[in-house]
Amino acid sequence: MPKLNVLISGSTGYIGIELVKILSKHKYVKIKFLCGNTSVGKKITYYDKSLNSINLPRITKFKKKYLKNIDVIFTALPNGEAQKISKYLTNQNILIDIAADFRLNTAKSYLKWYKQIHFAPKNINKSIYSLPEFSESKLKNYNIISCPGCYPTSILLPLIPLVRKRIINLKNIIIDSKSGYSGAGRNVHKKYKNLNLYESIKAYGVGFHRHNSEIEQEIKKITKKDNFNITFTPHLTPMFRGILSTIYIETKKGYKLNDINKEFEKTFDNKKFVHIKKPNSLISTNDVINSNFCYISVCKTKFKNKFIILSAIDNLIKGGSGQAVQNMNIRFNLPQSTGLLWKS
Repeated sequence: MPKLNVLISGSTGYIGIELVKILSKHKYVKIKFLCGNTSVGKKITYYDKSLNSINLPRITKFKKKYLKNIDVIFTALPNGEAQKISKYLTNQNILIDIAADFRLNTAKSYLKWYKQIHFAPKNINKSIYSLPEFSESKLKNYNIISCPGCYPTSILLPLIPLVRKRIINLKNIIIDSKSGYSGAGRNVHKKYKNLNLYESIKAYGVGFHRHNSEIEQEIKKITKKDNFNITFTPHLTPMFRGILSTIYIETKKGYKLNDINKEFEKTFDNKKFVHIKKPNSLISTNDVINSNFCYISVCKTKFKNKFIILSAIDNLIKGGSGQAVQNMNIRFNLPQSTGLLWKS
């Protein structure tokens, strides 16, 4: 197979850098353009010295003409920017967005949650929200691929199988997620400079975090109605990367811990990047750091029909760049793990 010509727009952010690292070693990819707005003319090594040994193009400002001979455009940009690029796509271009521009089903929902008017509403219907473990069979029909947010990735992977099989009570699902501060982007140090970022933990977006919209949207695709109550609270922690989501569920009558675990094992039996650990395993972000894996464990509580699910990912890889490459691999009929099986 000839190599895919790739353009990365937003190449200097935390996720953009991880994307460059992965794609520079991907045997079916040639990075043709690295684009950014504030770093034009610089080498990518300015942001990460580990890329010194790799011959990569200098950072340039995005231009429409670049798309002429490009197979895949990755966008790791502020919300709203991928929408603009989507208007220039030709039939040969595949756009894979790691921001939120095409995650929601309607422009109205996007305005509600992101407080921005959508610049390309007609392209929403041409896009797919792709959590690859569940969207693989549909992905090949779309040229605009939207990668889930980091929190929803860690949450939906364990929740979807249980909702599909009607194993859990949907009226009171509580989710507590803790993320490394890289999830807030490079400006996190300025944003939290007076809040002792490195020695404290901070709740934010309580009750109304934007990722609620994705979680609820994807669950509603299964239930077909608003018959669920999900409470989601994210926290910023004094570690650089990783997410640990703790999900509190109540099962319907008759379902036990082993039933939940068996459903996980059945669902993810041939899914290379989701590892189901033994029941009551106490997993951590350290288990998945610098990898595209998600580790999931179900734990018992002192209550017979209440359980706690633990889900851990690296927010910059499985929750960002790695998942984007996984989607690319599927879209081009490559093995899903191509370029993604390493642990640095």
